[in-house]
Amino acid sequence: MAAHRKSRQRSLSGNTARTAATLALAGAATATAFDGTAHAAPQLTPAQVKAKVDKLYQEAETATQKYDGAKEKANATQRRLNTLHDQTARKQAKLNAAREALGSYAAAQYRDGGFSPAWQLALSRDPDRYLDGAAFAERAGARQASTVSLVRRQLREIEQLRGAARIDLSSLRSRQNELRRQKTTVTTKLDEARRLLARLTPVQRTEVTADAPVADHVSRSAVDVRVPLKASGSAAVNATAHGAPAGTNSRAAAAVAYAYTKLGSPYVWGATGPSAFDCSGLIQAAYRSAGVSLPRTTYAQINAGRRVSRAQLQPGDLVFFYSGISHVGIYVGNGKMIHAPNPSAPVRVAPIDQMPFAGATRVA
Repeated sequence: MAAHRKSRQRSLSGNTARTAATLALAGAATATAFDGTAHAAPQLTPAQVKAKVDKLYQEAETATQKYDGAKEKANATQRRLNTLHDQTARKQAKLNAAREALGSYAAAQYRDGGFSPAWQLALSRDPDRYLDGAAFAERAGARQASTVSLVRRQLREIEQLRGAARIDLSSLRSRQNELRRQKTTVTTKLDEARRLLARLTPVQRTEVTADAPVADHVSRSAVDVRVPLKASGSAAVNATAHGAPAGTNSRAAAAVAYAYTKLGSPYVWGATGPSAFDCSGLIQAAYRSAGVSLPRTTYAQINAGRRVSRAQLQPGDLVFFYSGISHVGIYVGNGKMIHAPNPSAPVRVAPIDQMPFAGATRVA
């Protein structure tokens, strides 16, 4: 009996040991997982983070341009809708006045009993006066017929205006939905980029978000005036341009000068200045300061002037990037541009070869 108990004890002891070992390993794995070391995502190198962030910024820029375009169209639709409402209100006021005039005429007819002219002549104590009055009434009747025709026409016009307003309202709602979709896309991409950058050390973040080294003081051959030049985060200094090339007009020079004054301004998607910009917003503001009206988006800006080749570039030309024409800068000479890069970089001078070149346009 004792031997039997001893044998069973050895068997249980072996099972217990194996079970304990299994539980210990599982517990260790679980604890390690909670500590975040066993199944942690592979650590990205700064170069990999840069590649991912650049892609996210490009996708966000594409969505930003779609947002800007939808916003521009939504604003135009809203203005058109407001105009239709104003026109409808004015025509409704005229219609109400015409209806009141018809109502007064109908009330007079009712008071006169609606007798035929023959009976009214027969019963009149002064036939001559009646005949004069009858001629006036006939003319008044013709005028009333004209008023009735006017009322009918006004009713048709008002219905047409209301129909156009219903179409515009439907279009406005569609564009507002598009705005919300693009806004969600932009914010999602930018949030993801921020999370990736947050994994880096401050030094690594600077390396990832910095453009290729460019001297703050660059040749400014397009500008023949003295304007303030701001390096990113530094105090403004004066820079004087020399030797404006032939063919560069004053509007292009003024647009370039404006862009220089905005160096260091933050990138904010959807912004058109005066203190923050997205890429196409900066271009639009620069040329607006020179008296030239440009469309809001990169897709429209590239068609706003005459196309020029890369070899023909002059200061003031618009330079576009990526196959989707999702980014734009203003050329300032010597292979460089001023642009609003992305939320991690302010308005700055950069080489045009740091992004895939898609085309250029001369608007002034």
